[in-house]
Amino acid sequence: MGFEHWFNRSLNRVWGFIEERAGIPKWALRPQPAFTFKPSYWTGAFVANAFFMQVVTGLLLLLYYEPSVAPTLTSCGQTLGTYSTAPAAWCSTYYLIHSVPMGNLLLSTHLYGAYAMLFLAFIHFYRGYYLGAYKKPREFSWMAGTLLLLLTLGMGFTGYVLPYTQISLNATNVGIVLALRLPTLGALTAPFLIADGTPQGLLSRMFALHVLVIPLALGALLYAHIALFESHGIAPPATSDPLQRNRYVHSEEKKQVPFWPHIFFYMTKWALLYLGLLLGIAALWPWQLPTYVGNLAVTQTVTEPDWYFLWLFKLVDFYGVTPVIAVGITVVLMLYVLALPFIDRSPRRHPRDRPIVVMIGNTLLGFFILLTVWGGLTPGVQILPIGVAERLGPIAAINVLVVTLFYLRYRKSYQARLIARGSEYRLPGAYPVLGRGAPVVGASAPRTAEVSSVD
Repeated sequence: MGFEHWFNRSLNRVWGFIEERAGIPKWALRPQPAFTFKPSYWTGAFVANAFFMQVVTGLLLLLYYEPSVAPTLTSCGQTLGTYSTAPAAWCSTYYLIHSVPMGNLLLSTHLYGAYAMLFLAFIHFYRGYYLGAYKKPREFSWMAGTLLLLLTLGMGFTGYVLPYTQISLNATNVGIVLALRLPTLGALTAPFLIADGTPQGLLSRMFALHVLVIPLALGALLYAHIALFESHGIAPPATSDPLQRNRYVHSEEKKQVPFWPHIFFYMTKWALLYLGLLLGIAALWPWQLPTYVGNLAVTQTVTEPDWYFLWLFKLVDFYGVTPVIAVGITVVLMLYVLALPFIDRSPRRHPRDRPIVVMIGNTLLGFFILLTVWGGLTPGVQILPIGVAERLGPIAAINVLVVTLFYLRYRKSYQARLIARGSEYRLPGAYPVLGRGAPVVGASAPRTAEVSSVD
């Protein structure tokens, strides 16, 4: 115990010297409250760590990958006996897997890392959605995070075709067709996606977007997202108090846990755990390279994208849903998420105080999960309206029923607690409205004055 105390105190002194000389407290690495040392508070850091791992593994893959559709005379073609038709992009991937030491581990780590990053990004998004992390003053941070999620999906889409397998090319072509169906925007984005319309032009454009354009945009938005976080700090726990402050003042932050060494080692622990799990999964279940583009000797399979776009492909299988309608639904969902801070402007952040937002979030989550599983089991099979109603209807109905019952039960108990405390409020519906000079439940007068001056 004595050594630990001495060690932490020495590190704090060293870090305090660095902070003072570098002016770090003015721009980054702010301390955090002690209650945040739980995995649920660090989902954003997990996504950033996954992105860093993708950058490292992607740069290593660039040493071997050749973005060309031209036939190549490499060892992969000689092994297959069809070197005159195997594209260079596919052959370079084949060579990496079979001839480069630990090449298959590297490629599988990059692939599963992409899946992990998308999964963690969805978790981070829904955590912020349910806990009201988009509330004032974090509207811009929420919008930047939403754009980061879209760019992450774009990274997955552009990287899917790079091994140049037949199934990945088919899925990419379907996705491009959906994008080109957008009114006005489709014609504008066509040159950026398909270049001159040749297979080489498509592969080169996807390669440039995946390796350079989207990563630069993602890095810039990630910096803005982190900068906004450093500006506002972590949000206090969600509560039903309408006067709950949404950020800490400087005097409170000085008493919080410093970045070094506590937060640094805490984040390092989770980063190493993530790396170990990723390498273990990649070693136990290495990725199998499908057949290359143009191999007519192999029976064609049903066109199917990766799991994170299965829901959109299955949506087009619904009877009466054209590609234009599917893209339109996707655009409406994106606009809803981006504008959510300005739609839900209530000061309360607890999920129990926002039943409509929770209902929408639950419905969308169930919709995405159902269509993803549905698309994986029956890709390309058209669904009649009765089938859609039989599966989506119960999900929506149960969601509305459960959220409504919990909300009514909470409202009743909340009002009973107010009456028991003897507070005098007007109750025009679900919640009391604070009048001028009304006491704050669970708060003293000095706290009310502090709230009025701090967001």
